[in-house]
Amino acid sequence: MRKEIIAFAFAILCSLAAQCQAGFTVSGSVSSSRSGLIGGCSVFLLNTNLSAISDDKGAFIFKNVPEGKYKMQISAVGYASLYIDVSAGLNGGAPINIVLAESMIQLDGVMVTAQKRDELEQQVPLSITAVSSRQVQQYRLWNSNELTAVVPNFYSSNPGDGRNVTSIRGITTTSYDPAVATYIDGVNQFGLDTYIPHLFDVERIEILRGPQGTFYGRNAMGGVVNIVTKRPSNKTAVFAEITAGNYDQQRYTAGFRIPVIKNKLFFGASGLYNKRKGFYTNEFNNAPFDNQSSFTGNYYLRFIASEKWSATLNVKHTNNLNDGAFPLVNGPADAIENPYRLNQNALAEMIDRTFNSSLNINYVNKQFIFTSQTAWQSNHRFYDQALDGDFSPIDGVTIFNNYGDDWNKVKVFTQELKFSSPATTGGRLKWTAGSYFFHQDNPAKQAVHFGRDAALLGAPDTAFSIISTTKGKTSGIAVFAQGTYAVTQKLDIIAGLRYDLEKKKYNVLGEYQKDPNPVPVFETQPDTSGSTTFAALSPKLGIAYSVSDNTNAFAIYSRGYRTGGLTQLSSDPSQPPLFPYKPEYSSNVEVGIKNNFFNSRLRLNGSIFFTVVSDVQVPTLVLPDAITVTKNAGKLFCKGLELEMSAIPVKGLQVDYNFGYTDATYKNLKLSQSGSEVDLDGKKQIFTPGVTSLLAAQYNYLLSEKHAIKLSVRGEWKYLGKQYFDLSNNISQGAYSLFNSQVGVSVRNFELMFWARNIGSKKYIAYAYDFGAVHLGDPKTIGVTLAMCL
Repeated sequence: MRKEIIAFAFAILCSLAAQCQAGFTVSGSVSSSRSGLIGGCSVFLLNTNLSAISDDKGAFIFKNVPEGKYKMQISAVGYASLYIDVSAGLNGGAPINIVLAESMIQLDGVMVTAQKRDELEQQVPLSITAVSSRQVQQYRLWNSNELTAVVPNFYSSNPGDGRNVTSIRGITTTSYDPAVATYIDGVNQFGLDTYIPHLFDVERIEILRGPQGTFYGRNAMGGVVNIVTKRPSNKTAVFAEITAGNYDQQRYTAGFRIPVIKNKLFFGASGLYNKRKGFYTNEFNNAPFDNQSSFTGNYYLRFIASEKWSATLNVKHTNNLNDGAFPLVNGPADAIENPYRLNQNALAEMIDRTFNSSLNINYVNKQFIFTSQTAWQSNHRFYDQALDGDFSPIDGVTIFNNYGDDWNKVKVFTQELKFSSPATTGGRLKWTAGSYFFHQDNPAKQAVHFGRDAALLGAPDTAFSIISTTKGKTSGIAVFAQGTYAVTQKLDIIAGLRYDLEKKKYNVLGEYQKDPNPVPVFETQPDTSGSTTFAALSPKLGIAYSVSDNTNAFAIYSRGYRTGGLTQLSSDPSQPPLFPYKPEYSSNVEVGIKNNFFNSRLRLNGSIFFTVVSDVQVPTLVLPDAITVTKNAGKLFCKGLELEMSAIPVKGLQVDYNFGYTDATYKNLKLSQSGSEVDLDGKKQIFTPGVTSLLAAQYNYLLSEKHAIKLSVRGEWKYLGKQYFDLSNNISQGAYSLFNSQVGVSVRNFELMFWARNIGSKKYIAYAYDFGAVHLGDPKTIGVTLAMCL
């Protein structure tokens, strides 16, 4: 059915495509002060369908460009990306002569789409970190959780099952509804189940800090991680990368991008295969635990019917196998004293299959830009056999959820329609307005089995299972609008508003099954349904002031929210299901400034913020089901500051420093624990280091200009302050430092790099559950990477 819909959409697009009205020509040439004219440069008019590749003489040309002023991006390998203002029909058509600076002497300009349109990162009035494709390689970012401390006040960790739990400025994910939204190529990755964390063939990563409710709506209360992969163009590209390291690390990536029909039809495909032995040893069978392997694919098909119409079909999928999920040890002391050793008798393999697809249709004219994005996501995650639920060698508790394709398979459909102001940069008002719809289907079935040793854990019986079945459906719709009005050439006023309406409905059933009876004996929870509906308004108001051509300041108020819901069914009779909990709201005020100095050799950005979260969603983990029961309680106050610096003090040497400070404290928080009420007023937020700091320095030295031989040496110092993992602040990790390095050589299109992470073999808690199970951060890893790009 999806294939027929896609084919029909393309047929409509082709029938609507017509020759553009006669426009103007924009042409020019690209050169370097050292090496003369540069061929193969990518040239792009922002917010249009127009792109070009410079020829062997450095020349490029755009035809049929509507009259107006535009922003142009020029990029080439080995040179700093440049953005300039150009005009069509306003300057007599004179050719534009562009001079690019080498990347060894000038910082890259970075384009972002944080506000749903192409803009320069330094001109966007937001606290945003843009990690370029070059930086993704330099930091060796393989997974989105490795952005920890690369971005100020950003912390992300894997709790053991491959799902990343992310925190920004103290706003953290505590349930299956994230507090930090993740988007990949414009598609909301919706929940912890449906997103793909692997990073490869990445164009850039944008991390927006603070509530982004106006444009991104639900679950963007702490911010947004926006991952953009490389898309095909008129330039043919082929790349491959091979990595080998300790723990039998093997990582292979390869891909290509080609113009099937020049200026019309483009195709790109890339793949990643990754495997390694587990960091842990299971003493039960004296074998590696948490062995992992995965295959991920990314495919692009782009069709430009005319200068006005374009369509992009994107398909992504991943298949993860984890032989020994949840490498957890009971108790922080034991985890640190006997690192990377555990003892579990139930040996299950976790199978995790995710499929994402989207169709984008884009229409551009002189009055507006229209975009339609239709997306479909699914995730099937299950254990091939029983999973250890007590993290010990006894026959106590195991978890089973392998009930076939009809269960534990999350499916999500989303549709966004968006109109925005035209691509021309003239005019006082820039605006964007649109609507968003989603539907999620989540049928879950899981059995908690109590074995012959279950009495040791306090179970009232042995050799039985409690089977919990939940059929969940969620639908929502939203409308949004945001505009920026230029009061003067220097002062802008920003205003936006979003309205979200959402409904959740659950059907639950609980059953008791005695071994070895193949069918349930009786119902512990009759088939019961419940529903809840809630709405949210997310306003935004701010000002942006251009102090000079190189300095921009802003002050923003914004509101975000995390969706509410219904409590799940568990095996614990004291936690009844289908109790509604309200959305969580945050109000954020921030002031920031962005600076470029010394002809883009120094970039210095800073911001301060204050956030209040009301109706805080407090999680209670129900064991052994590993189900989170959520309730609204108390308030959370967050305040802090951020600093980002990038500099090229001398040719070839780039120094980056990022610093974040967050004080996130609960107020009026009273919870029921062990049958009594506990006052947690003044306790710190979980998964929130007080300080995040990263100092990185890389030196590139050109050994031979004729043969393009370059030597690279890099070092990184990552520091994280003390953080807590439970609301009572009993489980904590003190401040610690991690050191990474790499050294290598590149020859034209080939690069060989030797790298090491956590050089000092620091043992630290990366994640812990409130009942005391601990997952350590990765140990020392070393390896070598050979990369090719043609």
